[in-house]
Amino acid sequence: MKRLTLHFDGPSPNLELTVKLRATPTAVAVLAAAPFTATTQTWGDEVYFDAPVSAAPESDATDVVTAGEIAFWLAGSCIAIGYGPTPVSQADEIRLASPCNIWADAEGDVKTLAAVRPGTEVRVTEAAD
Repeated sequence: MKRLTLHFDGPSPNLELTVKLRATPTAVAVLAAAPFTATTQTWGDEVYFDAPVSAAPESDATDVVTAGEIAFWLAGSCIAIGYGPTPVSQADEIRLASPCNIWADAEGDVKTLAAVRPGTEVRVTEAAD
């Protein structure tokens, strides 16, 4: 299975997160777009950034995710990574702004993304095997 690496560079500490792609049309589209660079934003315990990808809603699109699931936010054409509650979460759930396609799974601890601040540059590249 293919993997991508997300490289987060300053102003927060440099972080890397490797994600394992699922067998979905959105995963194929994100892989085809790599490499690309974007600027992060945050929303509660979520990091998101623009992706040069267009995707249709998949049959299992959802707005509630578990930590480690990598989402594509359809309404904003963004990759969204929730690692804890957002402003619309109920209790301890991770609820994104609207339904998203889940296209990958993190191989590391997504809670490390708490160090990422808005304006951090992220580079998305195919992971070396």
